[in-house]
Amino acid sequence: MKTNGRSHPIDRFSRRTNRVVEQSLLGLGILMIGVVAAQVFFRYVLNHSLFWSEELARYILVWLTFLGASVAYRRGVHPRIDLFVSRFGPRGARTIHVGAHLVAVVFFSMLVIYGAQFAYFVRLQISPALQIPKWTVMLVLPISGMVMILHAVAAIVSDFREHIS
Repeated sequence: MKTNGRSHPIDRFSRRTNRVVEQSLLGLGILMIGVVAAQVFFRYVLNHSLFWSEELARYILVWLTFLGASVAYRRGVHPRIDLFVSRFGPRGARTIHVGAHLVAVVFFSMLVIYGAQFAYFVRLQISPALQIPKWTVMLVLPISGMVMILHAVAAIVSDFREHIS
């Protein structure tokens, strides 16, 4: 996403944000492996179950899923159909590409809005095993939505900059 050897500030911010999210995913993945391994050890070796481990693993998986989707979006590895796009030539392909990102921004905006509303809705609920507020788990919806909006805007800016140069 460079033009004239320089990247746009929004692209640099998108890349930095993505790097932080990737590092968070690594930490969450390691934590999930540790929690599940500890549960297996306690259950089958010590014959004692960790009552909180399944709930924590489930919540970590939710965060891994949504944050992982934002990384996949930034890298452009989500499934897509390019069968028709290649028939429109470079200019048509760019138009379709930008249009797809604009539609994605609408969807991601709904994720932010409705995710925040849902987190607010469950703000008084406490998880049964961990005794943590459920809004902390649901906060991943608006957070990942905002990160994906950032990545989409960076991709749109990049497409326009490539078109100009």
